[in-house]
Amino acid sequence: MAHIVVLGAGLGGVVAAYEIREKVRSKDKVTIINETDFYQFVPSNPWVLVGWRERKAILVDLAKPMEKRQINFVVGKASRVEPEKKEVRMDDGSSVAYDYLVIATGPELNFKDIEGLGPIDGHTQSVCHIDHAVSGYEAFEAFCKNPGPVIVGAVQGASCFGPAYETAMIIETELRKRKIRDKVPMTFVTSEPYIGHLGLDGVGDTKGVLESEMRDRHIKWITNAKVTKVEAGKMFVDEMAEDGSVKKSHELPFDFSMMLPSFLGVEAVRDIDGLVNPKGFIIVDKHQRNPKYPEIFGIGVCIAIPPVGNSPVPVGVPKTGFMIESMVTATAENIAQLVRGQEPANEATWNAVCLADFGDGGVAFIAQPQIPPRNVNWASEGKWVHLAKVAFEKFFLNKIKAGKSGNFFENTALQIMKTQKLKK
Repeated sequence: MAHIVVLGAGLGGVVAAYEIREKVRSKDKVTIINETDFYQFVPSNPWVLVGWRERKAILVDLAKPMEKRQINFVVGKASRVEPEKKEVRMDDGSSVAYDYLVIATGPELNFKDIEGLGPIDGHTQSVCHIDHAVSGYEAFEAFCKNPGPVIVGAVQGASCFGPAYETAMIIETELRKRKIRDKVPMTFVTSEPYIGHLGLDGVGDTKGVLESEMRDRHIKWITNAKVTKVEAGKMFVDEMAEDGSVKKSHELPFDFSMMLPSFLGVEAVRDIDGLVNPKGFIIVDKHQRNPKYPEIFGIGVCIAIPPVGNSPVPVGVPKTGFMIESMVTATAENIAQLVRGQEPANEATWNAVCLADFGDGGVAFIAQPQIPPRNVNWASEGKWVHLAKVAFEKFFLNKIKAGKSGNFFENTALQIMKTQKLKK
């Protein structure tokens, strides 16, 4: 019997537990460890921020589906992974031994990197966690009673840009619904070298599409932006030139702001030589396996991927749902081979499909593979994107509740290709 432990119950971790349980032997034990007893559908957090969703609508209680799938569920914080001992040490002093470990923790949100950033000790909101989105909604409601300037974007080192664009557009849509848009100057501040870069050097014409969308919505922007400090009601931003010098310094007033932070690897794995890079992200090979500790696999946002090209301000690479899904499948297949005495042979495809909702429309893109050059490099816009995002949310949450795995994002990409008359 082998004991496979999944650390983290986000998008990658939950589906990994389901798929691993499905593919390993019946005598093998599967355990998942998570700080909370619920799964949160993070892509819906921009809707929570403006009151379009309630907290309970995007959470799934994991106890029942895990029990249904015969997966042991440990609720608690992991304080340290001990690769030499092959165990995960917990905050309460207990430990969980493993034969194979899948690290799917997601990131630590690095708000402390910039003075005044973040929803707890700082002056900006976040959509990276349901708790942040809920507190952000309270701040947004207070803001709407006395509206003023809004700043939305992603700071230097951020590796997730889609939610920033979504949040800016969704806020703009909600302000129009409340008939206070004319009282709110909006600025999009991003570390990207150009609008629509997305950490991927663009997909299709995302540059033109997103620039046009911002012009239509009267949202100004600053690219190559380095946020140096945030004070109550004021953000300090250096706009960098191509040679790395400061092109222009901005002091931007705001009454409401949502800024995505940079990410770090979580404390439980940070500084483990050979397991992680200097920022704490898991080092993996083409089989999602760590070279030094081959019994450890990494999937999702917590793995190390080098940036796409050079830019004056650090820009990370996003790990989208389709990409994570392919990592999960490869990992599950590889562990299934290992427990049967075979060598792992499966590799993730790292494709990307994104439905960026703008409240009354949106932008969809497909990148196959995610990192250029690509076989498919396509982007489009329309009201259908909003409807598709709403439908996908319901579909995905129902599957998680039912304890089902599957190629959710791949099927979505294929359906988009079919309806938009794209060739695979």
